[in-house]
Amino acid sequence: MTDTNTLSDELRARLMALDTPTVCNALEIVAPERRGYGYTVQPLVCTRPELPSMVGIARTAAIRAQHPSALKGEDARAMQDGYYAYVDAGPKPAIMVIQDLDGESRGYGSWWGEVNTNIHKGMGCLGLVTDGSVRDLPDNAEGFQILADRVGPSHAFVHPVAWGQPVTVAGMQVNSGDLIHADQHGAVVIPWSVAEAVPEAAADIARREAVIISAAREPGFNMDRLRKAWGDAAEIH
Repeated sequence: MTDTNTLSDELRARLMALDTPTVCNALEIVAPERRGYGYTVQPLVCTRPELPSMVGIARTAAIRAQHPSALKGEDARAMQDGYYAYVDAGPKPAIMVIQDLDGESRGYGSWWGEVNTNIHKGMGCLGLVTDGSVRDLPDNAEGFQILADRVGPSHAFVHPVAWGQPVTVAGMQVNSGDLIHADQHGAVVIPWSVAEAVPEAAADIARREAVIISAAREPGFNMDRLRKAWGDAAEIH
């Protein structure tokens, strides 16, 4: 079994070679009970669709922005310090998964912009998945991927209120330390117990799909040829 301490460079590279829909397909094979959950099911804005898939270990947190924090002075600074210490302390590379607790007003203010993307990248984060907002799009840290609920102009009263706890973002439930795969399509949690099996399952699916796609591109393709392609694909193991 793989765990958060043994995300090898080799496994990470193999997972990065896949897009997130392919990973979801593979999980249907190696963890069929996960077919209906464990991935984002609500639309997110991807600010850099040209970037490759990101694979990393979740850091979870929750924010609010619609109203000022009840904490002031040293207490507010201690809360902020604790959040950044948490981000910096865990295994790398990391992916931030941040839930906005402002309900229907989520995205009222953005935790993410030029400053925070650079801080988090410097602390070993590849990017983030959030149901909050993001701003400063041209000035965010180079190569830092963002999947957010929306784009907005202000940070309002944004502040962290908790970290390291389970969160739900765009319908995806995430625990701190989960293995996350994300790209322009969305994000998915890969169970550590099946992570090593995902690339091989994805390769098997690709071989079967290639038979059908190849047949579909041949002149004279029809229902009879589709049935034959289905049969040929089913013989691939």
